[in-house]
Amino acid sequence: MAKTIAVIGSQWGDEGKGKIIDYLATGADMVVRAQGGANAGHSVVIEGKRYSLHLIPSGVLNDNAVNIIGNGVVFDPPAFLAELDSLRADGVAADKIYISDRAHVVFPYHKLLDKLAEEARGANSIGTTLKGIGPCYMDKVERSGIRICDMLSAGFKEKLAGRIAAKNEIIVKLYGGEPLDADAVIAEYEAYAGRLAPYVRDTGIMVDEAISSGKTVLFEGAQGSMLDLDLGSYPYVTSSHPVSGGFAVGAGIGEGRIEEIIGITKAYTTRVGEGPMVTELLDGMGDLIRERGHEYGVTTGRPRRCGWFDGVVCRYTARINGTTGLALMLLDVLDEFDEINLCYAYEADGERLDYYPASLEKVSACRPVYKTIRGWKRDISAVTSWDELPAEAQAYVSEVEKICGVPVKFISVGPGREQTIVR
Repeated sequence: MAKTIAVIGSQWGDEGKGKIIDYLATGADMVVRAQGGANAGHSVVIEGKRYSLHLIPSGVLNDNAVNIIGNGVVFDPPAFLAELDSLRADGVAADKIYISDRAHVVFPYHKLLDKLAEEARGANSIGTTLKGIGPCYMDKVERSGIRICDMLSAGFKEKLAGRIAAKNEIIVKLYGGEPLDADAVIAEYEAYAGRLAPYVRDTGIMVDEAISSGKTVLFEGAQGSMLDLDLGSYPYVTSSHPVSGGFAVGAGIGEGRIEEIIGITKAYTTRVGEGPMVTELLDGMGDLIRERGHEYGVTTGRPRRCGWFDGVVCRYTARINGTTGLALMLLDVLDEFDEINLCYAYEADGERLDYYPASLEKVSACRPVYKTIRGWKRDISAVTSWDELPAEAQAYVSEVEKICGVPVKFISVGPGREQTIVR
């Protein structure tokens, strides 16, 4: 295994990245989170106990790993501190966590504006998690954001007061909302600054030194590639870059320093929020996948839209990420099916499409072209090797490899660490 590995989502997020990251993190010296914010959610199950992580890297469950929250993350102080307290209450040491001094900070006005803007969109809502992520990235691009280093500076109070005054103008005059109490927000975030100070570093230097000294560094993706701001199903996307290229900018290193890119994909397809989903099943089959896979959001609790495996999407995300291997998750969810479909192409207006179109109008007109595989009809959750898998399950995995053009290196047959087949 390579010394520097990036784990990315090959679909719309919620693919099970947390489990593979946790699995790989057991042998990692450092785990790096480089984009997104508290809108992400990873579930990790260790010895039957489930941990839900949002901002803190999954390596926190490995006592030996250093955990980095990089400059590309938009950082929510109360969410981080609540997560930290929860982990410690569960007996996790959580004492090797560092936050980039260049990371931008999410404030209450970001969350409020997120909510007001989504309400104003009405029927055209984009399904945001209302965590303030988009508005924080907007400030970052507008060059009016406040970073962690600013929170720890002497001028923080004045800078935050100015931003609250400007945002209250928008909240009141554009949306008709109630203005924020500047004094209360400032006092709250000054207190957060005091608690956060021991965790703050120039994390780019730390990551660079770890790689240069030959340590094993794992880059942890949040969200999925189809939510990438540039390359995803725009506008139903997140506000950052969850593709492999996002790690370089968001962690403060050169892209060439990442040797291996593992794409995480479910053995079927899910999506949260709005936008077309070509293989979606709006029937009892989709409901069965949802219930067997417990397909409800870690962060929001929202039921996920479910459908058959979309090979067009996975092939596309393999290309834009330079994926070197796949981890096929939740294969056991398909245990009960007599037949299982895999989409290997789209069809629209009599035209065969092997690629994912940019236009969502065109995507909405697409219908899946399926190959049907016979189901294995047995419980595979205790299988520990490739040879033990039923022939039908092996055929399914091989078909995924053929469609996506990438080898499947990991197969998950359950939520536990031990329920992972390594090829």
